[in-house]
Amino acid sequence: MTAARIMPTEESVELLKLVREMAARELAPRSAEAEATETFPREVFRLLGDAGLLGLPYPEEFGGGGQPYEVYLQVLEELGAVWSSVGVGVSVHALSCFGLASFGTPEQRSEWLPEMLGGTLLGAYCLSEAHAGSDPAAMKTTARRDGDHYVLNGAKAWTTHGGHADFYKVMARTSDDRFGISCFLVPASTPGLTADPPERKMGLTGSATATMRFDDVRIPLNRRLGAEGEGLRIALAGLDSGRLGIAAVATGLAQGALDAAVSYARERETFGKAIIDHQGLAFLLADMEAAIVSARATTLHAARLRDAGHPFTREASIAKMVATDNAMKVTTDAVQVLGGFGYTRDFPLERYMREAKVMQIFEGTNQIQRMVISRSLAKGDAGGIA
Repeated sequence: MTAARIMPTEESVELLKLVREMAARELAPRSAEAEATETFPREVFRLLGDAGLLGLPYPEEFGGGGQPYEVYLQVLEELGAVWSSVGVGVSVHALSCFGLASFGTPEQRSEWLPEMLGGTLLGAYCLSEAHAGSDPAAMKTTARRDGDHYVLNGAKAWTTHGGHADFYKVMARTSDDRFGISCFLVPASTPGLTADPPERKMGLTGSATATMRFDDVRIPLNRRLGAEGEGLRIALAGLDSGRLGIAAVATGLAQGALDAAVSYARERETFGKAIIDHQGLAFLLADMEAAIVSARATTLHAARLRDAGHPFTREASIAKMVATDNAMKVTTDAVQVLGGFGYTRDFPLERYMREAKVMQIFEGTNQIQRMVISRSLAKGDAGGIA
């Protein structure tokens, strides 16, 4: 199986240049304060929406950017290198649009997708529950048919953008069958839909994460995406792409940490020379660089398979696992490079280290990724060749 390589075009090169400049000019100056004060940067997402960056991998006919996933992931990496909360938020928004873009009717797509992809509306994704994280089929949130509406009841945990999103892509049980789950697009203004206070997290504190409560939330039938019982299939199909998004953000986070560590190592002197010239530390930085390049290559390999229309589930799990494990290692080593300064909040590396940890957990823990990979091997699935 061969994945087509997307050669850089003038358009994609200019796009990445624009994103890099915007990240340095608009995101970097705001990130430290927003993370320290746990402030959700809604205006930043409006800015990205105005620039056309919230719908890049979706068709232009519906307001998207029409970009290959390989290019989109490089955009996420640029954002993640400067502000991980925003990079994760863009990835989650794209995931929240996936169900409508891939399984919606032409009428549904034409009515709702332009505002979602154009950045007017910010999305959230409601799959996990407090007792059903790695096992989404165990969810208890229900959607009961009542005439020309569904009535939703239950709670969804760990919702990125919870309480700030304009719409929620929700998976809810429509039958007693274990896999009798359906997918719904729920506007934030719907009566009965509320958000708990945001979770107090170790990192990504500028990204709001909250439990969403559904108390007799009534939505019309045309807010269901796909047929009844297709919800879990829709959710899992979207997660393959979502895992690549997290892999790209994690790679960007690691790159940002390495850049900061190298800058410090060039300027800091011990025993009469810059610490980067001491072999012990120089080799540590070399290992960090190798880890980042490996993660980037693995992620873009999976993206090329996706762009070529080939199966990429196993490769997405590999990319998510490799990139997030590497980000945890790279950020930890970056703190070590700065020594005592790395442990203080005068430098951003302690924050980068805290932010890396959750990336090994969400979009499927890395233990789940190993399970996906090993099951694929046991079945004898062929790996893609790019």
